[in-house]
Amino acid sequence: MGRLRQIVTNPRMIILFIFLVLAIVAIKPVPWNDGVSIRSVSAESAAAFAGIENPAQGSSLMSRERVLSINGVAVHNIQDYYSEASQLKVNKTYTVQTNKGLYRLTTQIGENNTVTDLGLRVSNAPKTNIKKGLDLQGGTRVLLQPEKQISKDEMSTLMDNMVQRLNVYGLSDVIVRQAGDLSGNQYISVEIAGVNEEEVRDLISKQGKFEATIANQTVFQGGKDITYVCRTATCSGIDPESGCGTVQGGSWACRFRFSISLTPTAAERQANLTKNLQIEGTGDIRNSYLSEPLVLYLDDKEVDSLNIGAELKGKATTDIQISGSGAGATQDEAINNALQNMKRLQTVLITGSLPVKLNVVKTDTISPVLGEQFVSNSLFIGLLAIIAVGVVISLRYKKWQVSVPIIITMISEVILLLGMAALIGWNIDIAAIAGIIVAVGTGVDDQIVITDETLMGGKSNKDSSWKTRLKYAFFIIMAAYFSTVVAMLPLLFAGAGLLKGFAITSILGVTFGVFITRPAYAAVVEILVKE
Repeated sequence: MGRLRQIVTNPRMIILFIFLVLAIVAIKPVPWNDGVSIRSVSAESAAAFAGIENPAQGSSLMSRERVLSINGVAVHNIQDYYSEASQLKVNKTYTVQTNKGLYRLTTQIGENNTVTDLGLRVSNAPKTNIKKGLDLQGGTRVLLQPEKQISKDEMSTLMDNMVQRLNVYGLSDVIVRQAGDLSGNQYISVEIAGVNEEEVRDLISKQGKFEATIANQTVFQGGKDITYVCRTATCSGIDPESGCGTVQGGSWACRFRFSISLTPTAAERQANLTKNLQIEGTGDIRNSYLSEPLVLYLDDKEVDSLNIGAELKGKATTDIQISGSGAGATQDEAINNALQNMKRLQTVLITGSLPVKLNVVKTDTISPVLGEQFVSNSLFIGLLAIIAVGVVISLRYKKWQVSVPIIITMISEVILLLGMAALIGWNIDIAAIAGIIVAVGTGVDDQIVITDETLMGGKSNKDSSWKTRLKYAFFIIMAAYFSTVVAMLPLLFAGAGLLKGFAITSILGVTFGVFITRPAYAAVVEILVKE
């Protein structure tokens, strides 16, 4: 009991205990957490109208709202959620119970008189605040490079615009960060969990410059001239007048339409450009059109040409209809393609164009199933490594007073690293796991140095005091520490920053070890094994 009291009251151990408690608070493990976590809420959806809000950007996983039941039926996981959501009927009101309250959602009418999605993107309820990287949960990573070098302010604006564009598109669980390489090239890394490459590649790589012209004169542009874009089923979707049909070659084509509202300035510009145009048609103003169409351009490419009704001549109207098309080998493919094109165009109209064109350098798509295998394999290998180290240390020193503290120190370093990752919102991916392994392995080496110096004297004088031996051990450890940090710094920028997780985790790991866990280990070994 005397030695236990010495360990508990030792200042180095007290510091370690404090950091471990803070790490566990940051991780916030709740193994029994139930329901599905709301990752994002689509604008103008049933969920949005009911008052369910998007998670705040950068919010911790455990603070996010969770769906617990739909219409009284318990929801424990994603399978339960989609099973209940698939049974919803058109124009009916349902109750959705979350951990923050009870909501009433009224389903909306979609294509073919079906129920549209409730507007929620969900994932299984998290058990901790530790965010898994793309490698471990599946999704898409796109590495982009600006067409030209841009300033820090321009880069910040570009990244903010991209986040807004992805959020409007219905993707809020997004990581957009600046990256670089040793040659000074600029990159942007975009990681989006739970989506496939086709959904986001064009959306984030295209500049998204939208322009509508009459007689080669600009009427309005996406973003600054648009006050409202309809995205509900009542005023957007497949055009009921044109619908879908076969085209030459047997493929299908479908037209979409949606309403937008212009600023008064843009409406006045339209009135000025149409007041001198000729009216063409049958004489009936309802079936007549102006001599010049409204031509729509996206990224300087014409995407559609719309006739302007004769009744709009010289009229400053703020409400107009936008249309376009999609194609596919089957009718279903054509409908899906048209709706995807419509969704992208709506997003560009809301957010405006990016300040610079981006080129896609690399795209990685990871399956969620593969990510789950990575997690289970990593946990299994980590457990085996701890057991193997414990066995080797026990055989080497034949003292539980050495092997047990080393194993506890290893586990403490992992907890500290995971706590820091949870606190700063850093994603744990395969590179970060490799960094943890390096940090823990370096820690074991240092603990062996400490043990040899305290038990046997190492290269220092065997007759010297414990204090002198520990000083010599920590001299070796500090030299190794600075070597590791210097070696890791270039990796922050190598590989366009994709190795940053490995470098940061390694640096944090060895820093925690040198200044917190290894001094505590040295104190414990001194108390337990000294004669």
